[in-house]
Amino acid sequence: MVNSYKIKDSGFTLVELLVSIALVVILFISFTTFFVNYMTLYYGLQSDASNSIEMAEEIERIAGVLRGLTDITSATPNNLTAYAYFSPNDTYVSLINYYLNSSGNQVLATVTPMTSNPPTGTPITSEQKTYVIISNYYQPSGQGLFSYYDSSGNELSQPITNEQDITSISINLSEPATHNSNGQSLSTTVTIRDRMVST
Repeated sequence: MVNSYKIKDSGFTLVELLVSIALVVILFISFTTFFVNYMTLYYGLQSDASNSIEMAEEIERIAGVLRGLTDITSATPNNLTAYAYFSPNDTYVSLINYYLNSSGNQVLATVTPMTSNPPTGTPITSEQKTYVIISNYYQPSGQGLFSYYDSSGNELSQPITNEQDITSISINLSEPATHNSNGQSLSTTVTIRDRMVST
């Protein structure tokens, strides 16, 4: 007697195949989302670190110029004009103006060389140059690019009627930050050491 039996077909059913595909898609989307978020965070933090280094270099550069200024002609929170050596190799001081651009998102410096030191020198306007100090500036609410202090350490209120009262200047730089909606800031205060005294 011959036993008869039925061979069962092997393989995935349509439902099993769809479930498998759905699981693979979900895993792929989850991995992709995690990877994209991680890379976005990484590049954001890298950009913040680069901006922080840039601010540290520029604030030291501005501090070096202002520390040796010989006279201040105008001083407001976002605009400072003074006679100072812009480069250590300069023979004479230049008329230097630090300020924000019209959009308020860049710190600029316009430098006009002098024929000789004041009061005899005159500006050489044909050699005037403008430099971008901070290309992506962010100004926190209530904070100016500069703050000014008298010999007692008291902050001078605006408008400053006598620039001779200024004995130290605080430089306040800020740039946007991915991890902080208020951006990242760096400040330093310099004491004016080589200023000419009016008689």
